[in-house]
Amino acid sequence: MRIKTAVLALLFAGMTFAQENITYQQPSAEILQLADFQRAPGVIMNSKKDWMVFTYRNTYKSLDELNMPEMKLAGLRVNPVTNISSTVTYINNLKVRKLKDKSETQVKGLPANPKISYTNFSPDEKTLAFTNTTAKGVELWVVDLASATAKKISRDNLNANLGTPYVWMKDSKSLLVKSIPDDRKALIDSKTTIPTGPTVSTADGKVSQNRTYQDLLKNPQDEQNFDTLANAELVKISVDGNESTFKNAAIYTGMSLSPDGSLLMLTTIQRPYSYIVPLNRFPMTTAVYDIAGKLVKTVNEVPLTEIMPKGFSSVRTGKRSMTWRDDEPATLVYAEALDGGDQSKSVEFRDEVFLWKAPFSAEPQSFFKTKQRFNNIDWSNGNFAVITDSWYDTRNTKSYLINLKDNTHRIIDDRNYQDVYTDPGSFNQSKNQYGRTVIDAKDDKAYLVGDGFTKTGQFPFIDEIDVNTLSKKRVYTSKLKNSKEDIIDILDAKKGEVLVVEQSANLYPNYFLRNIKNGKATALTKFANPFESIKNVHKEVIKYKRNDGVELTGTLYLPAGFDRKNPKEKLPLLIWAYPTEYKDKNTAGQNTQNPNDFTFPSYGSFIYWVTKGYAVLDDAAFPIIGEGKSEPNDSFVPQLVANGKAAIDAVDQLGYIDRSKVAVGGHSYGAFMTANLLTHSKNYACGIARSGAYNRTLTPFGFQSEQRNYWDVPEVYNTMSPFMNADKMKTPMLLIHGEADNNPGTFTLQTERYFQALKNLGAPVRMVLLPLESHGYAARENILHVLWEQDQFLEKCLKK
Repeated sequence: MRIKTAVLALLFAGMTFAQENITYQQPSAEILQLADFQRAPGVIMNSKKDWMVFTYRNTYKSLDELNMPEMKLAGLRVNPVTNISSTVTYINNLKVRKLKDKSETQVKGLPANPKISYTNFSPDEKTLAFTNTTAKGVELWVVDLASATAKKISRDNLNANLGTPYVWMKDSKSLLVKSIPDDRKALIDSKTTIPTGPTVSTADGKVSQNRTYQDLLKNPQDEQNFDTLANAELVKISVDGNESTFKNAAIYTGMSLSPDGSLLMLTTIQRPYSYIVPLNRFPMTTAVYDIAGKLVKTVNEVPLTEIMPKGFSSVRTGKRSMTWRDDEPATLVYAEALDGGDQSKSVEFRDEVFLWKAPFSAEPQSFFKTKQRFNNIDWSNGNFAVITDSWYDTRNTKSYLINLKDNTHRIIDDRNYQDVYTDPGSFNQSKNQYGRTVIDAKDDKAYLVGDGFTKTGQFPFIDEIDVNTLSKKRVYTSKLKNSKEDIIDILDAKKGEVLVVEQSANLYPNYFLRNIKNGKATALTKFANPFESIKNVHKEVIKYKRNDGVELTGTLYLPAGFDRKNPKEKLPLLIWAYPTEYKDKNTAGQNTQNPNDFTFPSYGSFIYWVTKGYAVLDDAAFPIIGEGKSEPNDSFVPQLVANGKAAIDAVDQLGYIDRSKVAVGGHSYGAFMTANLLTHSKNYACGIARSGAYNRTLTPFGFQSEQRNYWDVPEVYNTMSPFMNADKMKTPMLLIHGEADNNPGTFTLQTERYFQALKNLGAPVRMVLLPLESHGYAARENILHVLWEQDQFLEKCLKK
């Protein structure tokens, strides 16, 4: 359970390395004006795109919300009182409207002080279901869209500890709900319960590769509490509130109806549990039942998966990725490894895809074999399907169009999946006769919608593809001036009606109905820009090269009124970045930044500081490349330093900055980057590292995109670890970390131990630990204080 905390735990480095008691602070007026804004509503639409639901929520959470009871078990973080994830972000209001109406309608009958989550349309898309969390638990509500009226249909006894606690039945008049058993046992307080013996774990000599997961089970008391919190009964509830028991209590982790609604696939977690992997690798049983609850067939049994072969393209053995085939009434589809799941083995085919028709009395039928690891399959409303496989080591992906009449196939895409310039786009989809999302094809024609990144800019597009000849015809290219258009859906291909989102640097993203034949666009929403105070700042995407010729980019912001042609003063520069691994220089140098993206300042960047006289290079490219048999991390540090120097040189050559006043910052792997740059480069006056990992021996079985373990390449782990090189770090650094970090590898201990090393070695460093915060920060008090800390630190290092 969490313990209430009154003040921040803040540690100063400076001259005295003294601990300081400090209350929450707020940043300067320029930053506070941007940070303390009212968030625009989110928009969700049904598949027909005739209903829009507007969801409203607070801009930030409060400390009170973060300080609710919490238990951490098997990779979960849940509130044991309300039985829902403790990290969920709630919606507090709903409005609805028909797509082409002029205004929204407030939903009537919502609960008082609503805490809404898990919204889902009914199969007929006339009703919206949602959960509401009360002080005691989770209840189920429905909204009749036509009348915009909400009503409660269950008690607050739903079990949402494993995610969405319900599924719509095919008739759209009832739902299957996970509810808390009436005879649920009380939770065990492990702090006051006397253990009956020690906690013992054993290893059987098999080699495995498990990462450093957070929030795992630790003892038998945790196992019992996990049982208590995860067990649920299945109850059928009508939209009128009538209830009937469907299945007895079990740990249901998956519920899926067959396309025709006649069968229900249920997956349950079994014992034994594990203390080294989270619940998604516990033993599981998948069984299919009829809608009366009678067992039809147990279709899969997965053992505890603690042992996994090394490598990101390795998988467990047995049936996996089991789903319903979307274009048939009741057929299962799944993949099975042909190489034992071990990517190091040399085989002709990696995976085999099977089809298994209900009632599953016959043997599954082989459907397709993949050369690489199976990713997914998309069915269509025509006579074809598309299978995709990929291989991490080469970053290759292939897509195969399968002719369902004769089971022949053709490759329609074969490329490096990081190569955005050759991305063919994604198939436009619609609902079929079963209400399942499939590739929309008419008269043997389908449509691909792409982001349209090119060397000369971004131009989203629509391609028509003939599924017989595979020939393509470009039917639309977005070439808006001074704005950006994202294609959301093709509403009517014949009429040319397309749903898009338009935005610019100063215009908040809004929905439009565009006719691509006549070019006319009708605004569907009119969300205002909440950041008017930065509408006049200069924004551009700059391109530059690293010393080895790799092309790099970054989005440069300059203060409003700054004279770019004849600067009267040189500005301090702030660089915010996050490293990315690549297998070749060409893809590493591709540009995915658009100057017409809306400028959305947040605590996740340095953009706020353009209002205070800083130049800001946001999202600066920091590629780490390993071509051929070399891995990117073999030369991580020199590439990192080269990326940073190239960025500083590029802005300096424009004549805008004082290169003696440069700060770098990043979050998570960006924090790891920052610590390494300050350690191995003299180009920075200071740095800000948030929620990072600094000692890679504490993540010995891989991290980020590193597949090798510590004992494979100890020199790589040691060289990359700022902790191992702490004696070289003499540049001022601000370390920030959430005290309840839930991200694998970035334990809060990483920052605490790194700070301790730097402090004892005489480095000028300051550490801030944020109460109750996870890997991403959520509470208003903490976020505003982070901005204050950063503001004070930057002013001291770069201006004073």
